Amino acid sequence: MAPSAVYYAPPPVQAQAQEKPVLAAAVPAKGPALAIGSPATAQDGKYQSLITSLEQSRKVERHMVDRLLDGATTLPPSSFASVHVSLSPPEYETLAPRLSELLAQLLGGLEPLGTLHILNLDSALPNLPSELSLAGFTVLSATQDGALIAQKPAHSTASSVSLKTAPAAALPLRKKTDPDRKASKKALWTLNAPSTPSIDAESLLTPADRERPAACEPAVRGAPRRKKACKNCTCGLAELEAEELAQSKVVLLDGAPNGETVEVSQSEKERLIAAAAAAPKATSSCGNCYLGDAFRCSSCPYRGLPAFKPGEKVEIDFGMDDI
Repeated sequence: MAPSAVYYAPPPVQAQAQEKPVLAAAVPAKGPALAIGSPATAQDGKYQSLITSLEQSRKVERHMVDRLLDGATTLPPSSFASVHVSLSPPEYETLAPRLSELLAQLLGGLEPLGTLHILNLDSALPNLPSELSLAGFTVLSATQDGALIAQKPAHSTASSVSLKTAPAAALPLRKKTDPDRKASKKALWTLNAPSTPSIDAESLLTPADRERPAACEPAVRGAPRRKKACKNCTCGLAELEAEELAQSKVVLLDGAPNGETVEVSQSEKERLIAAAAAAPKATSSCGNCYLGDAFRCSSCPYRGLPAFKPGEKVEIDFGMDDI
């Protein structure tokens, strides 16, 4: 006889205390059963009494809950018509973090329309009905003695086909293309489209554009200038700028022995640059050259350079005229 589900209504009582009809499951008497226990229910005799009552009408397979959770025992798929779990209330509370793992194993071991009986619940696991629904069970009834009965659907969620992997025979979806629209879009981005009129580039030039630019006037000393000399200057501006640069002076900060600023010529600037370049190779006879010009000799190669730390390489950037 195939497993089935039937409704029954409890006997009528007072009008205020009437209960709703409860859905119960009928399990074949000869279907194999799985009894899951724990050391606590084995000691108080509840596990043994459960096995004795089940063995009167069917074949019973016995396992401890810790062996299922530790992976020591694996349930064969779709092999049991009913599963009976008998634990103590404290053990149910301890099982709560791994309850979903256990329910997944029990769902795979049950036959379609097989039932799951969770016994000795009392007030433990108040969220058990929602956990059963998330695992794929259908909650049937809850008895007054602290038991909960759930059923595996005829088509388990574990056997559903994943939408991420399409069947091998399925063909990929193809987008319908409009030939006219495709041709118009291609012509839009074509540089030499037949419908595009050609433009004469000479007609876009104005008379001002056709005028030849005036030649550069010769540079005059003291005359206002609007630009610097070109790279290949032929008007003499480059030579004039080079002459003015050679005659100009450079301001050195802290250039005097007393720390004041001083103006020096370009030749003195070149000498200081050479002194800075040769400073790492020079040797000091007095050992006070790093203190500044006030402690240096007249022939000191560091003369004119700022003070520095002993052993430090002296470097001066003369790229800016105000330094």
